[in-house]
Amino acid sequence: MPLDVLLVDDNPGDVRLTLETFREANKSVRLHLAADGVEAMAFLRHQGAANALAPRPALILLDLNLPKMDGREVLAEVKGDVDLRTIPIVILTTSDAESDITRSYQLHANCYLTKPVRLEEFENLVKSINDFWLTKATLMNVAIPDRGRHEPPSAID
Repeated sequence: MPLDVLLVDDNPGDVRLTLETFREANKSVRLHLAADGVEAMAFLRHQGAANALAPRPALILLDLNLPKMDGREVLAEVKGDVDLRTIPIVILTTSDAESDITRSYQLHANCYLTKPVRLEEFENLVKSINDFWLTKATLMNVAIPDRGRHEPPSAID
């Protein structure tokens, strides 16, 4: 079964490296890309024709420093949305500022990782994200309808 992951990052080099590393580490990962926060929210909320059939990601990898709408705003919107808040969000950014770390956890980030500068270290970090979040951790696999497409709740035994 494929694992859908949304990568929100505007750095083409980091995007390419993340794609290549996931391709090696876990063939079942389908990486979806958003270059800014506006694109990410459109994807998550199925806005626009291109996102009408967008899958609900099992995990979001989110950079903080993005154009149009930064990662802090995306984090706040996702965690404030009853339909999206259960998606785990891993902050993956170059910032190691204490204020960014603190604010991200205040906004309910599930994890905060600083991107290493060295290529090999970056690859190892992405592999460790795969190992923990997509292999060891149990993630929700429940399609929760967005506000525009409500379905009746299923019974829980």
